[in-house]
Amino acid sequence: MNKNIYSHIYNDYSARIQSGQLQAGKKIPSESQLAAAYSTSRETVRKALQMLSENGYIHKIKGKGSFVLDTQRLNFPVSGLISFKEVADQLGRSIRTIVYENSLVPCSSSVSQRLLIRENEPVWKVVRAREIEGEKIILDKDYFLPSVVPSIPAAAAEDSIYEYLEGKLHLRISYAKKEISVEEVTSEDRLLLDLHDYQHIVVVRNYVHLVDTQLFQYTESRHRLDKFQFVDFARRAQMEGNPL
Repeated sequence: MNKNIYSHIYNDYSARIQSGQLQAGKKIPSESQLAAAYSTSRETVRKALQMLSENGYIHKIKGKGSFVLDTQRLNFPVSGLISFKEVADQLGRSIRTIVYENSLVPCSSSVSQRLLIRENEPVWKVVRAREIEGEKIILDKDYFLPSVVPSIPAAAAEDSIYEYLEGKLHLRISYAKKEISVEEVTSEDRLLLDLHDYQHIVVVRNYVHLVDTQLFQYTESRHRLDKFQFVDFARRAQMEGNPL
């Protein structure tokens, strides 16, 4: 019976947090208050709170209580080279890609400098918004050298360009240099994304290389500030003969 009660408490509060009914930073009732509300023991409540904590819904602060964590932010890896479709498959959320542009265009001055080519040389340009849970919160602007990527089918732009590059063109993509900054929102951002009142945006710039080290793609990915956290895993190297 107790198992059913603490599962009920867990399911009740996890649903409230996921729906946004309980917002990040809000303090939830104490163990004694929850025990009274659910007609159960504090031990049963404690088990439910522990489950909520272990699954990333709340943070327990000794002497202060339990507080709701921000579960709406999406984890994007800083290291590694992974496509949006691969990340989206891990999110388990409703997503949609909106293609605004997919064409061969003269290269602008700024993009030519990043791709190390002459200004006005042709590049394949793809502009897409990523809609997650009904909100357009990422703007991806991709530029490819036509000598490597002569064209991009509409179906690939809507689904996964990397699946097309690797599966159809058989390109061997090796590594990318990444730059992350926070910048002021542009008029294009305002037009193509759902930004509400945000004045700044997180910009991730990728310089992507093939296994022969050739730079063939430059990507500018613009993320709404409140929806993402950029994560990485780092291990400190242990120096031989130098114990901690």
